[in-house]
Amino acid sequence: MRLSANKFSPIFAALILSGCATAPTHDSQVGNTIAVVKTGNIDEAIKQVEQQTQGKNEKDLLLNLEKGELMRVGKRYQESLDAFGVADVSVKAWEETAKSNPQKLMGQIGALIMGDASRDYEGQDYEKVMLTIRMAMDRINLGDLDTARVDIKRTHEREAVIAEFRSKETLEAENDAKSKGVTTGNKELNGYPVETLNDPAVLQLKNGYQNALGHYLAGFVYEALNEPGLAAPGYRKAIELRPELPVLEDGLKGLDQRTSFRRKKGVTDVLFVIEAGNSPARQSKKIAFPVPTGHGLITVSFAFPVIYPDNDAPVINSFAVGNQILPTAMVADFNVMARRALKDELPGIQTRAAIRAVTKAVAQDQVNKHFGALAGLAANIAVAATESPADDRMWRSLPERVFIARAFLPPGDYNVNFSGRAGDTTKVTVDGRYMVVPVRLYPNQTYVGDQAKFGTVTPVAEVAPEPASKSASKKPATKSNKSTAAAAATAVRSPTN
Repeated sequence: MRLSANKFSPIFAALILSGCATAPTHDSQVGNTIAVVKTGNIDEAIKQVEQQTQGKNEKDLLLNLEKGELMRVGKRYQESLDAFGVADVSVKAWEETAKSNPQKLMGQIGALIMGDASRDYEGQDYEKVMLTIRMAMDRINLGDLDTARVDIKRTHEREAVIAEFRSKETLEAENDAKSKGVTTGNKELNGYPVETLNDPAVLQLKNGYQNALGHYLAGFVYEALNEPGLAAPGYRKAIELRPELPVLEDGLKGLDQRTSFRRKKGVTDVLFVIEAGNSPARQSKKIAFPVPTGHGLITVSFAFPVIYPDNDAPVINSFAVGNQILPTAMVADFNVMARRALKDELPGIQTRAAIRAVTKAVAQDQVNKHFGALAGLAANIAVAATESPADDRMWRSLPERVFIARAFLPPGDYNVNFSGRAGDTTKVTVDGRYMVVPVRLYPNQTYVGDQAKFGTVTPVAEVAPEPASKSASKKPATKSNKSTAAAAATAVRSPTN
């Protein structure tokens, strides 16, 4: 029996739709802009991303994340905050749906036919968290600690929403796969580089969305607002996420002294946030699915996203501030976080691809059966040729790695070399009770942001010498007495006491 074209129209539609995603990938859109940033021409890079956020893309989540980040590098903090605010509207909507109707987020049917790039982009989980962290950092640079505190609180709430939703999603994906007779597992993806997702750095992470930067920053902001009871949990969580780093441990150990009368006088508490490089790109790799049908095995290929480790990732162990060498701590590695997020996401990607594979294989089998082998071969070739690349949408202008350092420094001007490159020296003016210095490093370019200063330096107390007794005043000073007196005088004059 020969089936009519009407009977087969849904099948042919599925085959055609599966390959019609020919729009340029996100990485191809932003790659040139990121290259321009590395040359030092941040204004041109901002101009390019502003052109991309015109018209229908004005409210685009991902493009506004890119725009906000470049504005931040360019020290245009209010404009950066505005762009992040547009992106945050989309993420807030996702949060509300995740809490009230999680099922709606778990199954976008278009992805079963056209591939994951057809799904609405909701942002990677670590991107959602970094969005509110970035908003807090912009507010810090604008001198608004109170509202930065609100964004930090929202960050913690957002992490909780993500944790609960992903738990439900994992269970739903397992049930959906079972109901359709689909089994998943990385070992079944022959040809997929599973070692990129299973290396120790990835497995060491608790999850794919929390980072120590946000929690250490929370501790610092609460401390600057004189709320040590809220600061301690922030420092503690940062240590939990990145254990055995002295810089982070000192933040918690020294909290009581820094927020009491024992605080060092005549100095500024300076936090350096040093960010290097750009977050990784997703690459597309085709994987073949053998699907059994009534007429034998049919092979269907699909593109899967891959993120490779960066063997040349920037490492900043320390840097010079005046005559001091400050040690650093790496608080975020977005290459590793992106791979952890992909590891968590891969079972869902695989399930959707497996269901698409079955759908396409059945369609091709029916074409073979009713229209002949030649038509089936043509359909097979068409599907393979038009299969869209893997979804590569990611916040590419984020840094690859983030380091922090902290020191008590007397007010004044300091020559600082963050990169270690000869002649790459920046003057930093230290002042205030607390201060934050944002830095962005590229191989041949250093961007130093505006220094955010809060409060005034606590003056050194004048210590009056004790009155000497008459007998002591008549007694000639010995060599030991003279040394002790000189040391005491130095201690009184020193700005670090």
